[in-house]
Parts: sequence; structure tokens; C-alpha cells
Amino acid sequence: MEVKMIGISKSFGTNKVLEGVDFELRSGEIHALMGENGAGKSTLMNILTGLHKRDAGKIYIDGTEHYFKNAKEAEEFGVTFIHQEMNTFSNMTVLENMYLNRELKTKLGLLDNKKMAAEAKKIFNELHISLNLEAQVDTLSVGQQQMLEIAKSLMTNGKVLIMDEPTAALSETEIDNLFTIIRGLKNNGVAIVYISHRMEEIFALCDRITVMRDGISVSTHQISEVNVNQIVRDMVGRDIGDFYPEKTTPIGAIKFEVKNLTSTGLFENVSFSVREGEILGFSGLMGSGRTEIMRGIFGIDRYDSGEIRLNGEQITIRKPSDAIKKGIGFLTENRKDEGLILDFSLEDNIVLPSVDEFSKRGLLEQKTIDEFVALLLKRLVVKAENKDVPASSLSGGNQQKVVLAKWIGIGPQVLILDEPTRGVDVGAKREIYLLMNELAQRGVAILMISSDLPEVMSVSDRIIVVREGQLAGEVLKSEATQEKIMNLATGGN
Repeated sequence: MEVKMIGISKSFGTNKVLEGVDFELRSGEIHALMGENGAGKSTLMNILTGLHKRDAGKIYIDGTEHYFKNAKEAEEFGVTFIHQEMNTFSNMTVLENMYLNRELKTKLGLLDNKKMAAEAKKIFNELHISLNLEAQVDTLSVGQQQMLEIAKSLMTNGKVLIMDEPTAALSETEIDNLFTIIRGLKNNGVAIVYISHRMEEIFALCDRITVMRDGISVSTHQISEVNVNQIVRDMVGRDIGDFYPEKTTPIGAIKFEVKNLTSTGLFENVSFSVREGEILGFSGLMGSGRTEIMRGIFGIDRYDSGEIRLNGEQITIRKPSDAIKKGIGFLTENRKDEGLILDFSLEDNIVLPSVDEFSKRGLLEQKTIDEFVALLLKRLVVKAENKDVPASSLSGGNQQKVVLAKWIGIGPQVLILDEPTRGVDVGAKREIYLLMNELAQRGVAILMISSDLPEVMSVSDRIIVVREGQLAGEVLKSEATQEKIMNLATGGN
């Protein structure tokens, strides 16, 4: 199937999102779509699949002008969109999610659970993933939910597959498996739109790339004829300098300690410390227990035993409000469900954990709040019409910036960042790295979980590797290699 979109324009209210975008997709190619958060990539694909109506422009499929009324019609036609934010139903099982609205039935009209389970297992085997078909989706990690979304899409035998940040929550092994699947689909003539901010994936996987900036299609290149610097210039309109900014902050005294922290079945005897101005990275395979450790520290989940110390003093954290009062912030990997209240305005989301600081005699000081929020939105370069729009109206990367602004707003002593650049564009990633360095200069102790090995090696002062709920080892930045980290993560020496 070949797709050609010509002169596509779209506005939401007074906000022009797309202005005359051109995009072409050929059968059997993997076409990267790149651009900063808010550039209009997802909106363009939502127009193709019928989720949004275009204001102007034309769409041709195999040479014939064609428009889908909705995503279901597009899927039936062979065009499937795997969105960055998961579209699973958390209170349903894995198998129920796989076959939602396309259930298989026996001749008697009953659900054919046996056949559905067999087909689902076949797809899981192709993807080299292991998921319990009877498990409720809300018990799965973000990465497992992402693999479930990919597995669902492979059931439609589609001709066009759109993937929005498909590897954001996957381990290196799972990414390799996914790439094998994608290349197999390409060889079978499937056309794939690959939206990603990870340059190394684009150059390893894709045939062509279209770059968008501020709602306009800036350029289209053959991957073999372009380099990273050219793509970055196309994306941001300028050179951004070193992608990973140098960190020169002196590291001070021990700020935060965890001793023998244990949660039965999740993690055991976890002990580490982080100093003032230090960025301590946490690496490991998906399901290794990295996130569970941080959730225990922050009070989202209970731990059974162990000690937590802040500035040498033992503290008790039984719920997130306890952690916030102590100056501990936590940017979770699941911004949609845990990081934001999507119906609330940007301002309300940002001031939520620090609202008490803006009240005097029980009354909120609105002018101070407005100035505070405006400062954070400007500092983080959040692309939004104004501070009063709902968080749901922002792109994924800009939502991530709002979550980060929320925790910066409490004036943290310790900041836990779980996949802080997930779904964030190249320019915004650098802004986040600069901000982390800025916070470190103020003496903040930072704990960063990242599945991106180049990121964790470049940004961290030290790296702790987690395997099966235990600390497998520690690597200094100066000694870190991908092989060394993966060896520890997989049970080597």
C-alpha cells in the first residue's frame, strides 16, 4: 500500500498544528518521521487514520483519493496506529485486550477462548515475549504493555503500520526482537511509519526520513545520504552543540541513603547512597526491579524492612505525601496515569505538590502562582497555548516537561527520575540534561532510571545495575561500557 498526503493543514482553535504538510509512504519501506515534541507528527498520523479531520489538503492511497471516517475503518482497511500512550484496558486480561471487538466464536456463537489463546501465543512466540494471557493488564509493567500493543497490531495483517515511540519502555533485548519483526514485515511488503527520537534506531532500521518542524514538513532524505547533524539542524533549525552537556558539578557529602530495603517478591537487601550534586544512574533489564525500588522509596508501594536516611537522619515514608514533605520528588515512567491529572490545567498540575507554599491565611496567592508557573514553563520550553489548557492537549514530550516542572517546583533535595526522556525529542532531551546539571549544581541528589544505555552512561556519575530485584554491581562513569552494564544486567561477572 502506498500513501501520499499533500498540503495537510490542521488547527485546534487558534493553534495551528499543521500548515501544508507533505508526506509520502511507499510499500515495503520503513519511513522515519522525526521532529520536536509538538511538531505535529502524531497529529498528521491521526489525520491519516481518521481520528482527526483535516482542515485542508488531500490524501491518496494507492493513487486514489481516500479518507477514513475513524480509526476502526482505517484498521479494517489495513492501516494500524500503535500510539505512544497505551490503549489497553487495565481492568481486562491480556487475552481480552488482544481480541477486543474482534473476538473469535464457535459455531454455537460462544467465545472460542481456546483458539484465541493459541493465536495469541503464536504471536507472542514470534515476538519472543512471555505474558500470562489471564493476567490483568494493570499488573503489567509499561514495557510489557507496550509489547502487548505491538502484538495486537500484528493480528490485523495490516498493510500500513504506524509506530509512535515503540521502544520507549523496552529493554535492549526486546528492541532487537522488535527490529527483527519490523524487518520481517517490511520484507512482506508492509509499509511502516516509525516515529522515534532515538537517532541510533532511525539509522539502524529506516530507509527514509521526513523531518517536521512547527507543523511543516522540512525535509525528506534517504537515510544513507544524511547524517545526525543534518537531521538535528532540520528538527530544531540550528546546531544544538554537544548532545550530552558536560557536567562539572563537584560532588558533596552523602545526601540520601537506603539500607537493606526489602519488599518480598520485588526486591531484596537494596543498599546504596547518593551525594549532593551527584547523578546516580540505575540500569537493568525490564522487570529487574528498578522502578519497584523507587516506588518503595517514594511510598507508592510498601516495603517490608530497611532504612531510608536523608542528611544522615532516618526518615519514615509510608505514602507519597511523606516523601514530598521531606523534599523528595518522583517523576514516574507512566506520566499519563501517575504523573498528571490530564483534565487539569498545566498550572494546576504544576502547583499540586507545592500548593501549601502558595497560601497565606488559607488563601492562595494567585499572582505568585502565575509567576511561578510562567517561569517553569518558560525554563522547560513547554509548547502550549497558555498555562490554562488541560494537560491532555499537549504532546507526550511536553507532558513530560510539565511533570518535571511539578517536581522542580517543590525545591527538591532528592529527585527520582524514572525514564525522564522517554518520548522526548532531541532538543528537549538536551534541555532536560542541562536542567539535571543545574539541579545538581544546587546540591540536589538525583536518582535516574534509564533503559537508554548511551544516556545512562553519559549523564550519570555512577551507575548501579539491578538484576532480579538485587543490586548486581556498580560501575563508575569512567569505566562504563555497554558490554559491562549488560553483562551485569544479565547475570555475568
